[in-house]
Amino acid sequence: MKILRVIASVDPRSGGPVEGLKISASAMREMGHETEVVTLDDPSAAFLEDFPFPVHPCGPAPRRYGYTPKLARWIVENAQSFDAAVVHGLWNHGSIGGWQGLRRAGLPYVVFTHGMLDPWFREAYPLKHWVKQIFWSGWQGKVLRDARTILLTSEEERRLARGVFYGHDYREKVVAYAAAEPADAVEQQTSAFAALLPALKGRRYLLFLSRIHPKKGCDLLVEAFIRLAARYPDVDLVIAGPDEVGLKSALIEQAKAGGVEHRIHWPGMLAGDAKWGAFRGAEAFVLPSHQENFGIVVAEAMACATPVLITNKVNIWREVDAAGAGFVEDDTAEGTEKLLGRLLALPEPQKLAMRHSAKSCFQNHFTAKAAAADLANLLSSIRSPSVEPKKAPV
Repeated sequence: MKILRVIASVDPRSGGPVEGLKISASAMREMGHETEVVTLDDPSAAFLEDFPFPVHPCGPAPRRYGYTPKLARWIVENAQSFDAAVVHGLWNHGSIGGWQGLRRAGLPYVVFTHGMLDPWFREAYPLKHWVKQIFWSGWQGKVLRDARTILLTSEEERRLARGVFYGHDYREKVVAYAAAEPADAVEQQTSAFAALLPALKGRRYLLFLSRIHPKKGCDLLVEAFIRLAARYPDVDLVIAGPDEVGLKSALIEQAKAGGVEHRIHWPGMLAGDAKWGAFRGAEAFVLPSHQENFGIVVAEAMACATPVLITNKVNIWREVDAAGAGFVEDDTAEGTEKLLGRLLALPEPQKLAMRHSAKSCFQNHFTAKAAAADLANLLSSIRSPSVEPKKAPV
């Protein structure tokens, strides 16, 4: 099959959806399926040069929503080259313009919502939610209505998504989802990370690796570390990731007030060997998030046999808990302190056992091969034998 992926951007800073796309498309390529991607990106964007699949950038699109008529036009003009499409994400013109083009062309498609129907957003931003309800009624809900099915990555996501918005029924299906598995180059990877942060030499550390954003509970993590720092003087904290909303300066001030600023390290966004080395060397990976659909970084940590400390707002928490791959607590300051304290207090034999359990959890639930097979089977069942462009009102 030849698959078209529709996504707002393939900028690696945009987080999990892009990484998930690359992982599943790579595994599907090994199965003999081709993938091309259409986006709202500026054709001059540097990150397009390194993307491992053909990208058709229809930008630059102005403003955050990213409206441009080029996206729908490109899809209509090129749909006959594809068997089916996958739309990634909601609440931007990638999904709306993608829907407009796919509907006009008659190309069957599915939608990954990537956790964007989670009720946390309604509770955290109630006024914004009502604006979204209007947008849902007029446009976004129709994208889901006209899809062959909506793809959810856990039973928890399915449960949470129901009833968040009114109008426009849709079909839904839980499918396997995956994280990348690191190459077997432990020494090379750990050396790459050590070269970035020589101040960590000889010290244990806890790792946060994600966007530095209020949703991720970064302030809870800093506060929990402040509370436990004196008890564990040989443990540091690494907070790695892009600072999209300018939160880092406030977190540094929080650390200074707690007297631990010299024990928190900020290497920025990590990639390649340095990222895998950070995972491998950590005592544990910590994600005290208030909302996380899948948490691809959680699965990546487990792929490195690293225990994970997460909240029960990370939708794969049940799999983690059942496997004994880490600890799960509430997304509060007290819950985050419990996560860190429980892990640091474990005797070494139990930590080693938890590492084995983390690796097993990854292999049992989150391998790319299983996720790609699941998606490929679904797309094969909806594929269009011949795509004839048709004029349909939008």
